[in-house]
Amino acid sequence: MIAVYSTGLRDRFRNLDRRDGVLLRGPAGWGEFSPFWDYDDVTCVPWLRAAVEAATLPYPTPVRERVAVNATVPAVGPVRAAEIVASSGCTTVKVKVAQAGQSLGEDLDRVAAVRDALGPSGQVRVDANAAWSLEDAVRAVPALDRAAGGLQYAEQPVAGVDDLARLRRRVSVPIAADESIRRASDPLAVKRAEAADVVVIKVQPLGGVRACLALVAELGLPMVVSSALESSVGIAAGVALAAALPGIELASGLATVTMFEQDVAATPLVPEAGSLPGGRVAPTALTHAPDAVAARWLERLHRVADVGGIDLDEVLA
Repeated sequence: MIAVYSTGLRDRFRNLDRRDGVLLRGPAGWGEFSPFWDYDDVTCVPWLRAAVEAATLPYPTPVRERVAVNATVPAVGPVRAAEIVASSGCTTVKVKVAQAGQSLGEDLDRVAAVRDALGPSGQVRVDANAAWSLEDAVRAVPALDRAAGGLQYAEQPVAGVDDLARLRRRVSVPIAADESIRRASDPLAVKRAEAADVVVIKVQPLGGVRACLALVAELGLPMVVSSALESSVGIAAGVALAAALPGIELASGLATVTMFEQDVAATPLVPEAGSLPGGRVAPTALTHAPDAVAARWLERLHRVADVGGIDLDEVLA
């Protein structure tokens, strides 16, 4: 079975006002295929492999029943940022910074508001999505560290692995690698260059839970399992990964279903007391996408399957 969902977002995120994607049901359950529209077909192949894995294979055996998660604060004003933190129930918060069209001053105000709402004992992270130059990051990261009263880490402040390594040597804030892992032809370059203190792992972009487990073993660095802004069906695969990791200590970035106006599940995967439960999710409250959106996704699904040599009829049999 194939279904296409579409939902509005409560706050603009990653320059998106809506999120949509494809859900696939196979013999093991449901999987999600929802690469962003600016990704080409080749880049989307691992995303489809992740959906196929979720639909056809059982999740790995978990070592924990629940997974601690962070709240995510988009590039919103300080009042809205504080509201998101206060309603999240999480003690770790990731704050988006370096949004196009916004200033560092706006980032500092947002981060300070998050710290005030979170209190002194919580953890604050920032994510720049590789938007800064090295010199901009050298200025911005320490300033954000001060505004936060101490950052847990700064995620992907700059684009290249070499610049990540240079930045790591010039600031005292721990550095996390995201795009340099999930969008790299050689994700192990981060380890060789000693470019990061933490790696961010995302199930869909890296080809599934099992591929992520293998990569984590090779990297040998502290890791955070994070969302690619999926519905609860996709988030369940991220929780399965985090639940199977033997040494995970940092809160996972999987609490993003709260950003959806309408989830696909009657009981969405949203945090309770700062954590999410493991287990499968089915789209029991699916709001189908408009016909034009569905047609566009189905065309993309079959195109990417052809590029990746994936037999969808076999998956869905």
